[in-house]
Amino acid sequence: MNSNSQVVITGTGIISPLGLNLESLWNALLKRESGVRVREEFADTRHPFRISSPVHNFEPREFVRPRKSLKVMCRPIQFGFAASSQATEGAGINEQVDPDRFSTVFGTEAFYADPTEVALVFRKCMVNRCYDHDRWGDYAMREIEPLWMLKYLPNMVASHISIASDARGPSNTICQSEASSLLAIMEACDLIQRGAADAVVAGGTGSLMTTTGIIYRGTSRLSRRIMEPEKASRPFDADRDGMVVGEGSAALVLEREDFALARGARPLARILGFARSFYQRGQGFSEAIAHNLQLAVERSGLTAADIGHVNAQGCSTAEDDVYEARAIQQVFGDTPVIAPTGNLGNLGPGIGTVELAASIECCRSGVLPPAINLDTPDEQCPINVVRDEGVTTNKSFGITTNFTETGQITSMVIGI
Repeated sequence: MNSNSQVVITGTGIISPLGLNLESLWNALLKRESGVRVREEFADTRHPFRISSPVHNFEPREFVRPRKSLKVMCRPIQFGFAASSQATEGAGINEQVDPDRFSTVFGTEAFYADPTEVALVFRKCMVNRCYDHDRWGDYAMREIEPLWMLKYLPNMVASHISIASDARGPSNTICQSEASSLLAIMEACDLIQRGAADAVVAGGTGSLMTTTGIIYRGTSRLSRRIMEPEKASRPFDADRDGMVVGEGSAALVLEREDFALARGARPLARILGFARSFYQRGQGFSEAIAHNLQLAVERSGLTAADIGHVNAQGCSTAEDDVYEARAIQQVFGDTPVIAPTGNLGNLGPGIGTVELAASIECCRSGVLPPAINLDTPDEQCPINVVRDEGVTTNKSFGITTNFTETGQITSMVIGI
């Protein structure tokens, strides 16, 4: 980093398919558990979205205050709010920071309403089983709740968190798919380092499971291994055939180190360096990811040899895993690689922060969680993915990387 202001992490919050806090997530990763299962509403179909990685046993009333806010929160917004509540409570930050120097930056996406939620609205425009748009103003609009749109605006995650935490500093929302949450954390670091904030709640939330979103994005990148849900997400395996959609959120409290120490907080980890870039996918994309990884390491003041593990995105698609693996091998050689997406599936905008939280635990414990479903390593992915339980590292630095289908690339180095 270019500034003398070191950024530390003092609180974490997790809402994931493998648990509703960091401890649950970490234990599940160590035990090789999978969050992927059959979706009840599609159980009798043969669609690729018959399987997913959903959040279970989540009761938003336990996290959201005031509860009336739930009326204008879709499920991913609830996840983001809950994760942030955990993080701020764990950091003990709310009453120890000037509200004008307390900020919020969150990575999200376009939130989609389920078709069943708006079916009645569209039915009001049907005449003889044909849709008549001219009826929209007189008939359909009357069926829409006045505050309905607020449930699905991407910026409402940061808005709700800012209001609840009385965070009056700069607030922003970043929508860049899987890169969203690392980009949000990078912007949070920028805010702290340029003196605009002392503390920032940053993270990401989203769901790739919504039916409307799947219809919009298509199913070409999804696994067809629907009869074996827990084996469907298999990063870097020779028999992988696509990703599994999931949902979830993670949030971090970031602080200027001297501010955190002055108030008696104990840093969990430090953000040492990061890089963000774009490259059109295709020939040269592996080299672009490698350059991004190398740049993040250089900015951290470390070398590739100092890094104890690489936390790979591991999309589990044929093309993406090859791009990523070749980049990792080019920069880090035989450095151990972990791939939590095998357990979690692709959580969309939330995946980067969830992975970063797992990397914090790797650095703190020295233990690396084993990959699941990596039965036959792909020869085109020449990296050292951790497959056995009990693998340890004595290096307290790790790097997490994310990239998107449209070419955004992010990498972040942390240490303790």
